[in-house]
Amino acid sequence: MRGTGDNTHDAAFDYPSAMVAQMMTPGVIQIPGDVLVSEAALVMQREQVPCLLVKDTETLIGIVTHSDIVKKVVAQGLEPHNIEARAIMSRPVRSIEFDRPIEEATTLMASTGVPLLIVTHRNQPVGILTARDLVFPPQRCHAQIPASVRAADGRERGVDHKATITQLSHAGAFVETPSLLLPGTTVTLSFSLPGSTVPIHVNGAIVASYQPPCQSDGERHHRTPGVEIQFTALSDEDQSRISAWAIQNLYKKSS
Repeated sequence: MRGTGDNTHDAAFDYPSAMVAQMMTPGVIQIPGDVLVSEAALVMQREQVPCLLVKDTETLIGIVTHSDIVKKVVAQGLEPHNIEARAIMSRPVRSIEFDRPIEEATTLMASTGVPLLIVTHRNQPVGILTARDLVFPPQRCHAQIPASVRAADGRERGVDHKATITQLSHAGAFVETPSLLLPGTTVTLSFSLPGSTVPIHVNGAIVASYQPPCQSDGERHHRTPGVEIQFTALSDEDQSRISAWAIQNLYKKSS
């Protein structure tokens, strides 16, 4: 939950429960149904993904996981070079929209018995959520990092909005900014980690926006409005930098 566990956050400015987008792994790799199982296994190993989305026809869609390959091919003594992905794909594909509460994803996994969900945005696959993600979510570190946000679409395209990153992990960030940025907007978040002069430019999408509540006299609290940004494109180098920084700071707080 945003805004808990840190004294720098107003108790009056609580953020909603975590959303699916905050814990998913961005990106879904899609293959046609006639790809051989041996090729599919190589793709999963190379890309380090838990599954592949198999689109056999416009209406026939499934997924292939490591477990499918082991149970349906290896354990049966079959030759993966002779079997197509469509023959072992699992159906139906369970999915959930990116902006749903994480509790809803947990309930869906428990009720259907599936170990992962395809995350969608307007019914288009954008990420994968596994049971492991729910157990080991990306650790967010509280911060006060100056940043700028540039919208990639709409009337504000090309305009740099001043912002402050108050929570950060390699998967996303909570950013306070007085500018009006709506959910669904594609943005570029630019900043440098504390103690570093190396600029980081991350592409992402705004999945939610929050406004501080009004006081009884109609005045808003002193906090700045904020947006939740889910990273969609992060280089290996930048991911390593952010992860190392977050781990270091989380360790300092726990010492």
